[in-house]
Amino acid sequence: MSGIWDWFAENAWAAWTALGLFLLVVEMLSLDLVFLMLAFGAFAGGVTSAVGGGLVLSVLVAVVVAFGMLWLARPSMLRRLHSGPDLRSGVAALVGQSAVVVEAIDRDHGQVKLDGEIWSARSFDPHRPIASGARVSVLEIDGATAVVFPED
Repeated sequence: MSGIWDWFAENAWAAWTALGLFLLVVEMLSLDLVFLMLAFGAFAGGVTSAVGGGLVLSVLVAVVVAFGMLWLARPSMLRRLHSGPDLRSGVAALVGQSAVVVEAIDRDHGQVKLDGEIWSARSFDPHRPIASGARVSVLEIDGATAVVFPED
């Protein structure tokens, strides 16, 4: 049994590296950036051990780096991660897109080809019909009807 402990004492950097890799795998499952910061601490402990630092120094460096990363780096990383542009999906993603009129549009009915699909459509300006073949922009989606206006 002392052979294993002797090996760990001589190769502590390998144990720190294995711990760091394990924490990276856990981070991939959690996606919360906590285990990523702990992995940085483990890798810092491994570097300290590899350059000749003792066990106490390696643990101290690992703890300081991990808590430093949790306290300093993680909040700004989370802000950056959550401050990206809003991702629109579903019908909200269709607003602002161009479409082609496939059936003339008046105040009550018409059809457009929008994002590869045929949609019911009506003109935003009820007094302005839109001819077939014209390019239009989608102002809003009202139920299953695209409210459009000419691009001219």
